Amino acid sequence: QVQLVESGGGLVQSGGSLRLSCVASGRTFSLSAMGWFRQAPGKEREFVAVISGIGGATLYSDSVKGRFTISRDSAKNTLYLQMNNLKPEDTAVYYCAARKLAGRSMESSEYNDWGQGTQVIVSS
Repeated sequence: QVQLVESGGGLVQSGGSLRLSCVASGRTFSLSAMGWFRQAPGKEREFVAVISGIGGATLYSDSVKGRFTISRDSAKNTLYLQMNNLKPEDTAVYYCAARKLAGRSMESSEYNDWGQGTQVIVSS
């Protein structure tokens, strides 16, 4: 089992930036695909971005492509999400998640471990 702790959320104006962090402990971090998901009030949890284990290939949802960047520092067991040009529709609770496998997935059901979430609010 992997323990995941997110941080970095907050309130930002439209067009601003935030960087989310997720510190992992437990299973070998570098071998696991790691993803970010988000859930807005009254909506289902949705995929944001994923980075594979071993190689670091990335995948983004169309809504954040070109604005968000996912990265990982295996030496620090930390996953990041750099969010630029934020929009009010990016307001949500953002969750870090880990797979047992190295391959990328956009499906939340294929992730084994989840963090508690960090709130991001973008004002217009």
